Amino acid sequence: MTQDEPDDEEGVAFSSRLFWLLIVGVALVFIGIIVLAVASVASDGGSASTGVIVFIGPFPIAFGSGPNAALLIIIGIILAVVSVALFLAMNRRRSWV
Repeated sequence: MTQDEPDDEEGVAFSSRLFWLLIVGVALVFIGIIVLAVASVASDGGSASTGVIVFIGPFPIAFGSGPNAALLIIIGIILAVVSVALFLAMNRRRSWV
């Protein structure tokens, strides 16, 4: 094959291990949704708390409701900061290679 001839394989190389991790991740999300739905139907009621962190660009927006909303928002902010720090650290390490 010469350099002028196009390759038969086009696109991005995709590892089969990465594909299976993707499938397992999607399956775990669906299993989690089913478990939450069954738990909410089976529960006797009680108080519920929610906390949400939404990132729009670099700006976090936090809101919640319920008796433990402040704790959930604090945990969410800590997890968001850790995930951004890990992303920056992995991106910096990759750019050095």
